[in-house]
Amino acid sequence: MATKFDTNPLDPDFPEKAKAQTAAVSGYTAPPKTPYKTAEFPTAPSSVTEEETRRFAEADFQAYWQQNPQPVGFYQPPDRAAMNAASGRKVAKVGMPEKFLIGLPYLPYIGLVAGLILLLVVPKAETKVRFHAAQGLAAHVAIWIISAILNFAGGFAEFAGDIFSLVTAIMLIVSAIKAWKGKPVHIEAVDDLTNWLEEKIGPIKS
Repeated sequence: MATKFDTNPLDPDFPEKAKAQTAAVSGYTAPPKTPYKTAEFPTAPSSVTEEETRRFAEADFQAYWQQNPQPVGFYQPPDRAAMNAASGRKVAKVGMPEKFLIGLPYLPYIGLVAGLILLLVVPKAETKVRFHAAQGLAAHVAIWIISAILNFAGGFAEFAGDIFSLVTAIMLIVSAIKAWKGKPVHIEAVDDLTNWLEEKIGPIKS
């Protein structure tokens, strides 16, 4: 009579002997061996990398942009890098040279009114003129609000308000001269207000 000690699991022929013994006792028949192997997923070529699959060619981007233009009425802030030199051509609806109009909104006090008028008259296509008009108007509004707060506080704050008004007036004059010379003028502190004014104040339809 066989005992559990009659088998050795470390015997290399043990699996086959166990199957044979099981078949003899229960009538089990092992399935026939198949020549086919388990299917494997195909591997990507070694030349293809993840970086290459994610790269978006400039030509493809330009083609997509041309086929999918921005919808009408979509507002995009103007490119400040292009808001430099202006030409001597006359601006539509105003009849004045562009290089003169871009500096006008920075003149102290005068620029407050000039910037508002230009935004109400100049077409949206005149991006340079409208940008400087909005930025000059935004600068005047910000200066006026701060000056009013300092003067209302009285005492030393009122004196500081006078100094602030003088310094900002000089800054506006320098900005106007830079704009007339074709140099970039960017007042970062009023960026949000500039974009809001340029977007919300459109030319009056005649």
